Amino acid sequence: MMAMDDASPAAKKLRKRVRRTLVWAAERALRAALKIPGMNKVHPWLREDKSELRWLPINADIELPEDAPLPLALLDRFIEEASHRVIIDYCGCREGWKCKHYPRDIGCLMMGDDALLIERFPGREVGVEEARAHARRAVDAGLVPVVGKARVDNFIFDVRDRSRMLTTCFCCECCCVTRYTRYAPLKTLEPIQPRLEGITLTVTDRCIGCGQCAKHCYLEAIKFVNGRAVIGEYCRACGRCASVCAKDAIEISIDDPDFLEKAYAKIRAHVKFD
Repeated sequence: MMAMDDASPAAKKLRKRVRRTLVWAAERALRAALKIPGMNKVHPWLREDKSELRWLPINADIELPEDAPLPLALLDRFIEEASHRVIIDYCGCREGWKCKHYPRDIGCLMMGDDALLIERFPGREVGVEEARAHARRAVDAGLVPVVGKARVDNFIFDVRDRSRMLTTCFCCECCCVTRYTRYAPLKTLEPIQPRLEGITLTVTDRCIGCGQCAKHCYLEAIKFVNGRAVIGEYCRACGRCASVCAKDAIEISIDDPDFLEKAYAKIRAHVKFD
């Protein structure tokens, strides 16, 4: 029998076409399912009492209230306080999609007692400093952390939901499963993935309409009006658009001095991780 790697160019092309067709069909089915009335009330992944996540933009030039820390300080606090920290050996999303833009060997950082129950994916328990180093490596690679209680991860990692597992996923815009939330109605997305409190993204007059920001928006929340980017209400303020803008035309600001405490309190209300 011919090995998969020895397949003819025609066979490889056929497999690629079949894969694209299957992905297209799955996305169409997912889009339809997410629009079913009441789905956010019955499906555990979409219920607002089961998930509470925040994107932590990694941009260094965020305008902040005086003495306020950068958003990544929230992740540092979770790492410090967690009872256990488990680094997953690789990112299932990037490995599955054979990502060519970001490291595949930077996996999720799971925290809390139930992180020790993960067996579906290989990983290892680490201390505070190794967990922080893992997070720094992810950020240095351009990956944006989303942190909080994610009910879907109980399914992905095959761990029964006891609200004792805190997720930190280091996401890319091209492969991460979070990109499929673009198909959810805003009223479903908003309660489970709200923006950081007080955060604002502003497109300035420096915008030349090059389109790079839109290419990197995992939610497709950026449109162009009269040659200028317009950030829509689906935006979760991950900050990728500002990071890739060659003209520094997108500015990020946070005007709530208590934004980290508020985000911490809301996430903690959904998950016990210490």
